[in-house]
Amino acid sequence: MKTTYQITAKQLIALALITAVFAASGVLIYDRFGSDLLGRWAGAKTDKNTVETAAVRELTDPSVATDEKNNEEVYQAMSPGVVNITTTTTVRDWFEAYQTQGAGSGSIIDKQGHILTNFHVVQRADKLEATLANNNKYPARLIDADPDNDLAVIKIDAPRENLTTIPLGESKSLRVGQKVLAIGNPFGLDRTLTTGIVSGLARPIRSEMTGKLIEGVVQTDAAINPGNSGGPLLNSRGQIIGINTLIYSPSGGSVGIGFAVPVDTAKRIISDILQYGRVRKPRLGVESITVNGQLARVLELPISEGLMVTGVVPNSAADKAGIKGGTDEVQIGRYVIPIGGDIIVGIDGQKIGSRDDMDRALNNKNVGDRVQVEVVRRNRRATLTVQLAELPQSARQRL
Repeated sequence: MKTTYQITAKQLIALALITAVFAASGVLIYDRFGSDLLGRWAGAKTDKNTVETAAVRELTDPSVATDEKNNEEVYQAMSPGVVNITTTTTVRDWFEAYQTQGAGSGSIIDKQGHILTNFHVVQRADKLEATLANNNKYPARLIDADPDNDLAVIKIDAPRENLTTIPLGESKSLRVGQKVLAIGNPFGLDRTLTTGIVSGLARPIRSEMTGKLIEGVVQTDAAINPGNSGGPLLNSRGQIIGINTLIYSPSGGSVGIGFAVPVDTAKRIISDILQYGRVRKPRLGVESITVNGQLARVLELPISEGLMVTGVVPNSAADKAGIKGGTDEVQIGRYVIPIGGDIIVGIDGQKIGSRDDMDRALNNKNVGDRVQVEVVRRNRRATLTVQLAELPQSARQRL
């Protein structure tokens, strides 16, 4: 004889409540630990030096939060990760040596104390000091920098519990009109928040340190002033989408035209520095001058646009690929120019008419990549395969 069990309405409701509690607990546990545990079970390696890139959990979804609430939450969560960088530089003139101080901003990017900032903030500094939100000061040291993109990474040795990291977002998907927030230390006023929008994208600006173009720069109307340099430009989710670099201002103050180096550029540089301790820049290893119509007529060149190779760095990528430098010299006005070398006219199908063109063609390449370099040599065209490599430090400084 079968026994029939009967469940009362109260028992059914209680069972449903217990089931709901277990289900909710399971979701919370997986949300907090699940992806990490699954990654470990699958054999994934964890890296303590990995830069924080996750979303900020403390923030209300920006699509449902009011603008004021989002501003407050982003500032409360991220401002502790912005540091005030003070530099001390020794200046020597004909009569004496004296010290000057400068200031800028930076973003803590990991619990090891690495800080992302501008190169021009730390350039030529004899002493670096970073002040955290709790007013504790720590000596800092430069790990390495990329002057071409006006970026640098410095490091402090501070307790992990005192370090608030700011996650890296992405800049490739930015849209004009998107809200942005800037946090920095303008005129020494620490952790000042300004807000605005993305005013323009893919702006090329020229580095004041190297004279080279920085590609893909983000333009914003968020107020940026002296002291903001090196600080983060954030999206509404509290992620870095740019590094505030300079302003356009006839008066020296903010007029609503600021520029930030895109975070996607910074990611490549950070990855190199954390992995190798330096920025690995792929280079051809050539010295060159720009060919224009006037120079082409004077030298009777077969083309009127390109880069004429005047010299090749020994054992560089160009040298190993067979690119030739100048073999003779000619004086034009006050200048002596090596002539007879190859004229670079294309890289991977991109037309090369200036150094900016060559920098642009190599900008997204990595050390070890192979590129097809088209040259004109003695009135004939040839295509050479070049495997990009780093330059020796001495050659990097010279070129």
